[in-house]
Amino acid sequence: MMRLAALFSGGKDSTFAIYRARQQGHAIECLITMHPAADDSALFHYPNSRITKHLAEAMGVPLLESAVVAGTDRDAEIEALDAAVAQAKSLYRIEGVVNGGIASIFQKQVFEEVCKRHGLVPVSPLWGVEPERYMADLLASGFVVMIVGVSAMGLEKEWLGRVIDRESLAKLVWLSRKYGFNLTFEGGEAETLVLDCPLYPKKRLAVRQATARWDGQRGMFEILEAELLDK
Repeated sequence: MMRLAALFSGGKDSTFAIYRARQQGHAIECLITMHPAADDSALFHYPNSRITKHLAEAMGVPLLESAVVAGTDRDAEIEALDAAVAQAKSLYRIEGVVNGGIASIFQKQVFEEVCKRHGLVPVSPLWGVEPERYMADLLASGFVVMIVGVSAMGLEKEWLGRVIDRESLAKLVWLSRKYGFNLTFEGGEAETLVLDCPLYPKKRLAVRQATARWDGQRGMFEILEAELLDK
């Protein structure tokens, strides 16, 4: 068992990675949320990253937040991540860092390099998972996942704000085969937010107000107001 920090966006992959790490016996000492300045970040999840404060509360785990300055290039994003990991190590005596990477070689290399600089173990519980099995495991494990961003052919405005259930997952599988996008959305084809899961023992997230923005090819479901409710 190790004491771990977890890179946490509130999306399905980072959340499920924490779930798997706990199943493996690791202790999650803190969460790290990076707030990118724009939605074209190759490293960090953009839509609704501010909501993680609610989700960290639901999880009962301390949250460290770091904002990435507007106009920041990729190297500066990595430096910001490096500083956040250093802070987590100093405050919580962590031994490793969990990430939700599935197939991105670039992300994997970055996370491994940052961990190496600080003498930490990179933990990637989802690396190489089979997409259809992974998505089915999410539902079977009790994860309530909302789609909050889409940017792939085949994913239209109707998907914004939609919660993935068995019926919609079957539709996503069909669309991913037809249009060739990654079913796990690893390439940014869509972004997600976990409203409820076994990691939230007493509370779940309720979206009170949101707006869908659509430009004809891509869109975002921006959550304007949300709160935690008792289960």
